[in-house]
Amino acid sequence: MNMLVTGGAGFIGRWVVKRLLDDGHRVWVLDDLSNGRESNLEEFRQHPGFAGFTIGDIKDEALVKRLFEEGSFDICYHLGASINVQDSIDDPGTTFRNDAVGTFVVLEQCRLHNVKMVFMSTCMVYDRCTDESGITEQHPIKPASPYAGAKIAGENMVLSYYYAYGLPAVVVRPFNTYGPFQKSGGEGGVVAIFIKRKLAGETLNIYGDGTQTRDLLYVDDCARFVVAAGYSNRVNGHIVNAGLGRDISINELAKLVVGDESRIRHVEHIHPQSEIQKLLCNSGKAAELLGWKPEVSLEEGIRRTEAWIAEHGV
Repeated sequence: MNMLVTGGAGFIGRWVVKRLLDDGHRVWVLDDLSNGRESNLEEFRQHPGFAGFTIGDIKDEALVKRLFEEGSFDICYHLGASINVQDSIDDPGTTFRNDAVGTFVVLEQCRLHNVKMVFMSTCMVYDRCTDESGITEQHPIKPASPYAGAKIAGENMVLSYYYAYGLPAVVVRPFNTYGPFQKSGGEGGVVAIFIKRKLAGETLNIYGDGTQTRDLLYVDDCARFVVAAGYSNRVNGHIVNAGLGRDISINELAKLVVGDESRIRHVEHIHPQSEIQKLLCNSGKAAELLGWKPEVSLEEGIRRTEAWIAEHGV
């Protein structure tokens, strides 16, 4: 099939592109490189299924229209977005325009060309987990940041097109994803940042008291889930979670990564108002409808990620 991946030069996008190519599809990528890296796609340049990489903005209606007219896409994996929580607090307009308005621009072309959309949302839309059975798709949402608010707006537009026009569409909410190719600076992934600092002999900084928990999903498992949501009609019109089904406190994660507690310190939280104290995923719906389950343990995922960062130094 012909596939478009917006945000395909990003961390998760790169892994989605790889899986689609491995499955034998033709893949186009649209990315403005505001967060992604062209180097993430370098290994695919000579792949016979890699149909093209366009550097451009998902809000550019003329560009997106041209891509859809030329590509004859079967599925659009829409991952292009502003993803930084602190940036969304400092500059909510940019996040809203990219994550809500940009989604509308891509969604309109999906409607006009009858292209299925897989919309990448986030676990950050949820309120804190309250029990050990984990967060299901029926769990209350709480847009504690403009990033989460913009993602919820995008979700609602995508689902409205399913109900109003019969457009095949699905909203996916992966939990905190980590692994090779993730940025290890700024507000990059906590696992990548911890590993980078460990390898550099630096102290691992934890925001707040470190008791907040995360459900950490290895990126290859995440990409497998995202791609499967595109292949299956059973999830059309649905919201579907994916996570490891195990949460770990940031304190325990730091100890798991560095081993030496003397190299861990606590610092003032940069956005305490947007902190979610407990995140634990219930992926039962993904298991039922997609036959998807995570395959990589946290310990194995950290080992793979550390080996990659040690080799590539990013």
